[in-house]
Amino acid sequence: MITLKPEKGSLLIAEPSIIGDMSFNRSVVLLADHTDEGSIGFILNKPLEYKLNDLVPEMTSDIKVYNGGPVEQDNLYFIHKIPELIPESIEISLGIFWGGDFAKVVELMAEDKIDEKDIRFFLGYSGWDKNQLESELTSNSWVVLENVYKDEIIEKCCETFWKEKMLELGGNYSIWSNAPENPSYN
Repeated sequence: MITLKPEKGSLLIAEPSIIGDMSFNRSVVLLADHTDEGSIGFILNKPLEYKLNDLVPEMTSDIKVYNGGPVEQDNLYFIHKIPELIPESIEISLGIFWGGDFAKVVELMAEDKIDEKDIRFFLGYSGWDKNQLESELTSNSWVVLENVYKDEIIEKCCETFWKEKMLELGGNYSIWSNAPENPSYN
């Protein structure tokens, strides 16, 4: 079921049918870029065991770090809603920005001018080659929804976000909202 065409700023909601995919099972992905050449996004609802200060020792922040996706999981990425404070940010859409001057982020966090409602950090990202995402949409791996939360998506997203989206979609999706993550637990 393709609900919308994917574009920068859209949300990809993993269909319940991709249970065997450990990277994307029950994922909600924010598309940061979508062109004819491919797509890039960040999984919003999969926190890792790491805090920011575990990965960047010079930072004292204990902000959670999220699994952004299976690509380049040894790199740290971030989205935020404060481009006026972080130079070189790239607008995704609706007041959400990607990346920017990381040295400035370190400085601003040391001065307590950024907190977790402004920024989200990820290890890795989700990437699709040319036509790959379209193929996955055709095979019903994803539902594309508008990001109605705009820049508040950073603080809105939590581990239960996928379940909430299933309930909002209604119908057969509602049944999946309460199914165990691992069907063998049933």
